[in-house]
Order: sequence, then C-alpha cells, then structure tokens
Amino acid sequence: MNYWLMKSEPDVFSYDDLVAKGKAEWDGVRNHAAQNNMKAMRKGDLSIFYHSNIGVEAVGIMEIVEEAAPDSTDDTGKWIAVHVGPKEKLRKPVTLKTMKADPVLKDMVMIRQSRLSVSPLTEAEFRHILALSKA
Repeated sequence: MNYWLMKSEPDVFSYDDLVAKGKAEWDGVRNHAAQNNMKAMRKGDLSIFYHSNIGVEAVGIMEIVEEAAPDSTDDTGKWIAVHVGPKEKLRKPVTLKTMKADPVLKDMVMIRQSRLSVSPLTEAEFRHILALSKA
C-alpha cells in the first residue's frame, strides 16, 4: 500500500463535500509532478485529505477507489484523475504549523515542496499525522 497527501481548497471541495458525495473524481490537477503521483496510485491506497489556503490542515483520510483515468474536466485528453472515497474524518485537524514544527515530518515532500497538490507520504509520516490528530 502507498500513502499520499492530496490538497483541496475547502471552499471549492472539502472533506465534508466528499463525505456527502460518497465518491468523487479528483480532477483539475495540472501539474506534471502531481500527475505522476496520481498515475502511481493504486486502488486501496490511502491519502490524507488536506485543506489548502483556508484552514491549511489535514482533516481526513480517503481511499483511492479507482486508479488513473482521463480527467473529465480536460478537453485535451492530456490529464488524468483518480476517484476517491472517504474513510474517516480526523478527530482533530493537524495544522501545517504543527507538521512543520514536528521533527518526524521534516522530510515530508509537502513540507519541502509546498506548492505540490498531490504528494507521497511514507507509512511512518502517514501514521504520525494520524497520531497527531488524536493527541
């Protein structure tokens, strides 16, 4: 299993929106590095759902339920999307400030490449973020 962190602006699409839909296409990603990460995703992988710009915090866990396929929002056929489903809302959001201050997460890709909207996590980073949400 692989682990990921995927960002969405909560005023555009929030974790609660995902819960309400039950399943959603993670579309509109137009960055090559983020696209490569999405192409590497496999059904059953888990991802942290991160609210960017507003809140700037990890808020939930989602599962990759369908692997890479053409992005329905792309008329060129160049970009892909994956489908995700909600697993659980974090008991307590984990803020970017908390993650940046934690030495266990100092090498996390999102910390080093803050503009990347889809990034990998190690299993240890994933589990640590979950632990922080329960502290």
